[in-house]
Amino acid sequence: MEQDSLATVTALVVVVSAVLFIVETFLRRDDAAGRLWALGFLSGLVTTLFYLVWATQPASWWGVAGGNGAFVASTGLMWLGCRRYNEGSMRGPAAVVAVAAAAAAAAALLEGPEGGDWAGALWMFVPLWVFAGLAALATRRGALRHAPTAAALTCAFAVQSTFYAGRVVAFVAAGPESALFETWFGTAAASVLTIVLTITMVVGTSVLRAGRTGLRGRAAHDGEGSPFGIRSRAEFDAALAQAVLDARRHGEQIAVFVVRLEELDYIATAFGIELADELVAQGRDAVRRSTTALAVVGEQDDDLLAVMTTVRSSGEARRLGMAMYRELFDAFNAASGGVLPSLGVGIAVGSVRGQDADALLADARAAALRAASSVASAVLVAEPSA
Repeated sequence: MEQDSLATVTALVVVVSAVLFIVETFLRRDDAAGRLWALGFLSGLVTTLFYLVWATQPASWWGVAGGNGAFVASTGLMWLGCRRYNEGSMRGPAAVVAVAAAAAAAAALLEGPEGGDWAGALWMFVPLWVFAGLAALATRRGALRHAPTAAALTCAFAVQSTFYAGRVVAFVAAGPESALFETWFGTAAASVLTIVLTITMVVGTSVLRAGRTGLRGRAAHDGEGSPFGIRSRAEFDAALAQAVLDARRHGEQIAVFVVRLEELDYIATAFGIELADELVAQGRDAVRRSTTALAVVGEQDDDLLAVMTTVRSSGEARRLGMAMYRELFDAFNAASGGVLPSLGVGIAVGSVRGQDADALLADARAAALRAASSVASAVLVAEPSA
């Protein structure tokens, strides 16, 4: 009876968490990472439904196959969401997840009703072990590495990976009927782990996407490709590379400004996504107001904005950066009444002969990171690269 009660609680936690996350996904603008996580929670919900069908109607042995496949897909989608958050490639990993989920379901189907409770178990345990481990690694890379709330996801995925690695070893070495497996890796232990990890993952992914939704969601409304709008990362990088070549031929200097906003995820959590969205919208408008007529504004990874323009000197670039900072500060203060994100403006200026597009952008990004966390100055001009 205790195991039945635990299974019921586990199902309720998974279903409620999945429904809340999925409903929130439909009610707000979400980026690709948030949608993949929502699909992961949806797969978890489907997993629960399959297992409930099998538990209440033992003759429906196909429920085990469906549950196993959906379970593998759920963890795989969580990993894909982390990769997408970090702007990683998706086609190959997505194919791997699809094949692994299909294999887990097929293995249980091939064993049929004779397979019992653990039909095709190893074909489920191994992908869960691997995908959870890959998800843990993904949370320590790229943009996720700089997100404080990602540490909770790292722990959750690492614990899940370790548990299923132990499950594989115990299953192979001692068998599913052994005391070792039943005590440490059986259904009861898996249920408790599922409850804890589901709650952790829902909270962690919700906070992470709260800081991303507004930043990414505004891009579609800025007139991508328009000289008066905010260009995509690829368009901006191409325009910068061409501008550097043109400036070199004409003996001019190119300045790159990178605007970095931090703590938007905390503002979204504490004061609501609407305020975070409003701050992002006001920030984008402020950047465009503060730039020169021929300046180009574009997206960057990690939810940054970049601006490029020609200048006569580093002093002029700094004055433009200060004007941009003041415009941003005033816009944020007017929109929020004092609830302000950490703001940094990084500037890199190339010499007439030595400027390089990639180096300028990297120097400006590094300066913006230092400026956002500096108590001395929120506008920093990077030293020229050697």
